[in-house]
Amino acid sequence: MAIASRGRLGHNPLRMKSICRDCLHTGDHKVDRCPACDSRRIVGHDELDRLTIAHLDCDAFYASVEKRDRPELRDRPVIVGGGKRGVVSTCCYIARQYGVHSAMPMFKALKACPEAVVIKPDFRKYIAASEAIFGAVGKLTPLVQTLSLDEAWIDLAGTERLNGGAPAFQLIRLQQQIEIETGLTVSIGLAPNRFLAKVASELDKPRGFSVLGSEAAAVLAPRPVGILPGVGPVFRKTLQSDGYATVGDLAAAEVRDLVKRYGETGLRLHDLAHGRDARRVNPDHDRKGMSAETTFNEDLTSAADLEAELWPLCEKLASKARRDGVASRVLVLKLRRTDFKIVTRRVSLPEPVQTARALFAAGRALMAPELGRPYRLVGIGMAEVVDAVDAPALFESTEARVLKTETAIDRLRAKFGDRAVVAGRALKD
Repeated sequence: MAIASRGRLGHNPLRMKSICRDCLHTGDHKVDRCPACDSRRIVGHDELDRLTIAHLDCDAFYASVEKRDRPELRDRPVIVGGGKRGVVSTCCYIARQYGVHSAMPMFKALKACPEAVVIKPDFRKYIAASEAIFGAVGKLTPLVQTLSLDEAWIDLAGTERLNGGAPAFQLIRLQQQIEIETGLTVSIGLAPNRFLAKVASELDKPRGFSVLGSEAAAVLAPRPVGILPGVGPVFRKTLQSDGYATVGDLAAAEVRDLVKRYGETGLRLHDLAHGRDARRVNPDHDRKGMSAETTFNEDLTSAADLEAELWPLCEKLASKARRDGVASRVLVLKLRRTDFKIVTRRVSLPEPVQTARALFAAGRALMAPELGRPYRLVGIGMAEVVDAVDAPALFESTEARVLKTETAIDRLRAKFGDRAVVAGRALKD
């Protein structure tokens, strides 16, 4: 496949209602088949030349990189993950047909798909592929907010003249370029805001391109509330028990009732249900993760000693997360042995967290199987962080109650100093 040149255009790419995903022919009205190359891969929308916010998601990224590098695996189910006690990092679309999904325990994944080829993650390859993909994105605009190695929001407002076409045209051309240059495919959603762009990118995968505009509220209405950002399993059950099973139920509710029930989160839910999202694409917001670690003066072996070092790190990291307004459901423990070998373990939680208590509980559980040998360093990290405003379940759980306490402690320490409030487990003889 070659990337179509501007000479193939049938219409001004700054003003268009349809575009062919194969030859980039554009038109001023929607069509079912490309008049230039007869392709049916047509994107048509009345607002196609006016929407500027996109969400790009690499298709089954880790698994796709492995299949690209090992063509014999093309038609095989592939799982990228740890051993029998680990979890699935990602899997290809063939494996997904068997019910395998990310964060599934490996033993369950292999039970569902025993013929799967299991490959340990090779992040050097994934980072290189990610840099190639987002390097191409960065040539279109500096307004790129990455969420992880394989996902980002893009704001292309004001780039039409510079890049020779409306954002939709630029993105479809980019999609072709990525596939040709990296051998990987991406799915893209185009919309007026971040939330709708992410929803759109999920509508047509893999290798998809979808658009959501003024019809978004009608498209969202029949969908379950779990599609809204931050509505995880716990909060979804709460909403359903309160009579809000679909996005349409929330859209039809009085905003005052939602605010009375859920506070500021109720207002945000109401906006999202109507397809409104005021968040900007922020390239300065590092979405990859954050961590804290410490190296010991002497090697430590016992659980008590290691946990005593882990707790203040959890407090430090949780406090920073709250200041930055972020949370995470993917927590990572790091240990360095006396031979300098680094051991990392991670866990995916049901809901995003931002409290020291939750970090410590996860870190202690991850540490338990590694005890019995000396270590010189311990660290705790939050991967794939999200805006705390995208995690309304934070107010509806044990995590919520702890969060209120730790937030109050943050205020006291800010006013009276770090030693104003000290947790019992942080006190040493």
